[in-house]
Amino acid sequence: MSVIEKKAELEAFFHDAGKTRDRWRVGTEYEKVGIDRNTGKAIPYSGPRGVEFILRELSERFGWEPEEQDGHIIALARGNAQITLEPGGQIELSGEPCDSIHCTYAEFNQHIRELLEVADPLDIVFLGLGMQPVSRLEEIEWVPKKRYRIMGPYMPKVGTLGQRMMKQTATVQANIDYSDEKDAMAKFRTGMGLTPIIIGMFANSPICDGQLNGYRSFREHIWTDTDKNRSGLLKFAFLPDVSFNHYVQYALDVPMYFIIRNHDYIDMTSMTFRQFLERGHNGERATIEDWNDHLTTLFPETRIKRYIEVRSADSQPPELMPALPAVIKGAFYDSDCLQAAWDLVKGWSWDERMQVYLDSHRDALAARIRRYSLLDLAKELFQIAWEGLRRQKALSSQGDDETIYLNPLKTLLFQGKCPADVLVEKWEGELQQDIKKLIAYSAYKLP
Repeated sequence: MSVIEKKAELEAFFHDAGKTRDRWRVGTEYEKVGIDRNTGKAIPYSGPRGVEFILRELSERFGWEPEEQDGHIIALARGNAQITLEPGGQIELSGEPCDSIHCTYAEFNQHIRELLEVADPLDIVFLGLGMQPVSRLEEIEWVPKKRYRIMGPYMPKVGTLGQRMMKQTATVQANIDYSDEKDAMAKFRTGMGLTPIIIGMFANSPICDGQLNGYRSFREHIWTDTDKNRSGLLKFAFLPDVSFNHYVQYALDVPMYFIIRNHDYIDMTSMTFRQFLERGHNGERATIEDWNDHLTTLFPETRIKRYIEVRSADSQPPELMPALPAVIKGAFYDSDCLQAAWDLVKGWSWDERMQVYLDSHRDALAARIRRYSLLDLAKELFQIAWEGLRRQKALSSQGDDETIYLNPLKTLLFQGKCPADVLVEKWEGELQQDIKKLIAYSAYKLP
């Protein structure tokens, strides 16, 4: 393990991750909530119809390599892709870095096909929703990962909704590369600025605990009372001279969760990374591996690791899953389009940003800032992304460019709706507030 000798190494960690334009890729992380088809309840981790059984079957049938902790399967790997578990048993595909959304789409379809082949005979379904729709917090079994044994008890100390975030929510996330610090900061700032628009476009968690919750994205509302030290919008992102050093200083002052030594997780919640770096802990000194682990425990809307993560979207119906990485690739991987995306939001004050951010959780595309609705801005962002993908000219074997993955989103936006708007209308209409009808409507089907 590489002991950190000076703080400059923390900033160098980001500088060293820059890539030339030809090496830029898009990684997508897809979380899905699994439920019992007959009851709508979250599936357990353990047992003959649980998440661990599903992972074991995926491993045996499809060549995934299992990773275990304390004798339990907690992840799978195959090539550059991983299947991991969120604390409430949400199954996440962390896809391989792809050079096109065609690759992303193929990988996602294969994952769903494999997952449903295992789950269907068990009467287990996966829903294209951003939250568990029925099971309450206490009804959901914890996944036995060592890090969650530290994070779970810590959450009620720093907010009221953190365990809901851990056990009930699901997201889709796009990860992108950068060339150097200037490029990284442009993408970081733009991602942070676009947060309310992305929330509005992809809001999809209006139902939990068996009923409407009053929000279009309750998942995003949950983040506002999870842990204010490590989540939400970061004000310094909008400084004209924002740099890697700003992010380093922020990360240094966030309380830690753990360090890993000899495969054991040591509770570090009593100190910040800065304190650990300066004085150590029980004879242990901070390493670059600790820094990397710490960065994964920060949850701002746009996060910097050795790439940039855009984290503001609820998990989606399958036809909309590729739309989030398509929007991000289109808008962020063409310099003119990146500037145009920033121009949409650059003039807002911090107070305006915070207000529309909070409003977007409840109202999604109907939220307003100045004389615009988020729907107006979402349509503009859509057109920017469309143009970016058209310019990038990444063609499928059928000769289609990547704009095809924006078509389902286009249909929604030009109806003036986000996924949650459709869901609420159906819940109060043809679904008759019936959980079984909701399951039939929102369940993933074999592609």
